Amino acid sequence: MLIRAYQHEDEAAVIELWRRCNLLHPKNDPARDIRRKLQVRPEMFLVGVLDSEVIATVMSGYEGHRGSINYVAVAPEHQRKGYGKQIMDEAERLLRQSGCPKINLNVRTNNASVIEFYKRIGYAVDEVVCLGKRLEHD
Repeated sequence: MLIRAYQHEDEAAVIELWRRCNLLHPKNDPARDIRRKLQVRPEMFLVGVLDSEVIATVMSGYEGHRGSINYVAVAPEHQRKGYGKQIMDEAERLLRQSGCPKINLNVRTNNASVIEFYKRIGYAVDEVVCLGKRLEHD
């Protein structure tokens, strides 16, 4: 798998991948999320390409205190082949290169298989509560 920065022509394939991986939420517009990311450290929005097809994504960021990871996806037919770890390793490399000391990521509590994936690659459940507040209302 070739890992590279997201390009504008990837949008339809990326959104379809996110749909197939159940990452889309009614309150989030994926095209708008992509546009927002492209305004802040766009080089940290990665896609994994295999045979000219986008099969993996990770959107990472760093604001000077903690890194964040969002929209990690691997096409269902390519899961459990090491591609998720490969793209996460590259996101972590970019974050480390930026001086990031720790990564935070959110996983829905009912998504046991994804939680196990993150544990296998070195993540642990922090004893914190994640809170959120919508600043934008559709």
